[in-house]
Amino acid sequence: MALSFSRTALSVTQQYSPSKKPTTKSTFLNLLSYKPHNVNKLSTISKPNSFSLTITKLSKNPKPKSHFQPVRSLFTGIVEEMGTVQRLGDTKDGGFDLKIEAKTVLEGVHLGDSIAVNGTCLTVTDFTNEDFTVGLSPETLRKTSLIELKTGSLVNLERAVQPVSRMGGHFVQGHVDGTGVIVEKKPEGDSLWIKVKADQGLLKYIVPKGFIAVDGASLTVVDVMEEEECFNFMLVAYTQQKVVIPLKEVSQKVNLEVDILGKYVERLLSSGFVDSFKGSS
Repeated sequence: MALSFSRTALSVTQQYSPSKKPTTKSTFLNLLSYKPHNVNKLSTISKPNSFSLTITKLSKNPKPKSHFQPVRSLFTGIVEEMGTVQRLGDTKDGGFDLKIEAKTVLEGVHLGDSIAVNGTCLTVTDFTNEDFTVGLSPETLRKTSLIELKTGSLVNLERAVQPVSRMGGHFVQGHVDGTGVIVEKKPEGDSLWIKVKADQGLLKYIVPKGFIAVDGASLTVVDVMEEEECFNFMLVAYTQQKVVIPLKEVSQKVNLEVDILGKYVERLLSSGFVDSFKGSS
């Protein structure tokens, strides 16, 4: 059995002396006679008139902690700015760092914050008023096109959304599914057609008029060419000035993240979830 009391944010732990075992009665009287010090230094919302005493019975079989990991970061695919790579390479401790010059995404930044770099959710490990550094794991280097960056390369940047942010694009997790290769760039008026070749494992989730994140930019798929294993999209003049995709050449890679909703639907169908409803009807 454990005894605890609280006065706003203040908590006190009864001292235990091996030579004298406290009783429940003595502990209760000590709590009532306790006078907190430096109360004026405490920041409180309200001032309670009395102490509260809570008696908690400890469980012999506590419930195991949940292993569910909530989504810690979410993006919209609306690129905030293009940053410039200052450094990409090994670190002294055997890691691999990417240092990027930026401005907008540094506003209010903290260590541990998430920033999407070309659609890849990365953690800020260091920053100044002019740049920030993120670490890259071996899996990130294998799965994305970031390994192809070099000093001076431009990259799309977006901070994780906040509860008050507007959802201008679609739900982007920053978990790159794979890469695609630009196979064609064709202008039409002031717009630009981009055709990308993707693996069949990704292409099955891409649908005409559906969402896709290309290097972190939320875009609308125009058409899917199954036989060519390609899909295309169009960039209007304004978007061309805000993202790095038009600056890439044919044969260069782009990071792809398909719409997560398609994966959820596939998972439900393969698990027999839908069939369970048919059987109950």
